[in-house]
Amino acid sequence: MIYGAYGYTGALIAREAVARGTRPVLAGRDAGKVGTLAGELALQGRCFVLDDPATLRQGLADLTLVLHCAGPFSATARPMMAACLEAGVHYLDITGEIDVFEHAHSLHARAQSAGVLLCPGVGFDVVPTDCLAMALQDALPGATRLALGFDTRGRLSPGTAKTSLEGLAKGGCVRRGGRLERVPLAYHTRRIDFGAGEKLAMTIPWGDVATAFHTTGIPDIEVYIPASPRLVSRLRRLNYVRPLLGLGLVQRWLRRRVERTVRGPDEAERARAPTCLWGEAVDREGRTVTGRRQVANGYDVTINAALGVVARVLGGDAPAGHLTPARLMGAEFVSTLPGSGPLFIA
Repeated sequence: MIYGAYGYTGALIAREAVARGTRPVLAGRDAGKVGTLAGELALQGRCFVLDDPATLRQGLADLTLVLHCAGPFSATARPMMAACLEAGVHYLDITGEIDVFEHAHSLHARAQSAGVLLCPGVGFDVVPTDCLAMALQDALPGATRLALGFDTRGRLSPGTAKTSLEGLAKGGCVRRGGRLERVPLAYHTRRIDFGAGEKLAMTIPWGDVATAFHTTGIPDIEVYIPASPRLVSRLRRLNYVRPLLGLGLVQRWLRRRVERTVRGPDEAERARAPTCLWGEAVDREGRTVTGRRQVANGYDVTINAALGVVARVLGGDAPAGHLTPARLMGAEFVSTLPGSGPLFIA
């Protein structure tokens, strides 16, 4: 089942799944939107909400796996994970939200007992960077510090934009000594060569702050994206009013604005906007390894990575418990995805 199938990314995945000869069940909370897409693709559709346990259990009947695509995952992942554990259904999602990854990890023992795989983050968040983290650890097994980053110019989908706005109120996040640490927005800056010359970059609360630790065990982790000096200054000023951004009234106004103005990139736009990955691992003696790789646009990575993991799990080779994408699929998984270039480590 693809839940949230009529959203921007869910619909892309559903159409590609059909193109590959599979027939997923499509689902979501809006009966009209589910029915329209299911009719177009000649697939079964189901409509149910996530805050009614009885209806949710019925919606998961006779399934092997759910690919959860309905964000914000801060609100939707917990009830879907709980229902999957109860029903014995494997759970995948395309989140990039730190709290969701940590919640899945906290359910590891319960998932093992239930014989259920929990593997959130099987899209751009966080497959390419998770695979890069594992490759860097393999290149420098004694690494104690890990920095990851990516550079892309693609537009956001409405769902990603809403999640990003929700995250502003929480500030930044890094990992120190193996523990998550909440920090201000634009907490650290440094100059990074993502593959086309150095750029100013700033830390962001990306999902790898959670997943890279569970993949590698490296205790200190930061994630960076390019940012202009103006944007860094603006975000640092925003730290003074961050609590206001979390107010329900403000969040509702921001979400409505996104719904009116944001549209995800079309196929041609995605093709023109690949992503450059960068990573750096450092050990206690100061030895450093750096990795770079180009991959496809984030949404195309999400389509192909998610369906690649689905195929693996439906093939019957799925361990139980919580696993990160790289732990499940291996460091070379990203190299199998269309648009991925070679990995350069120095």
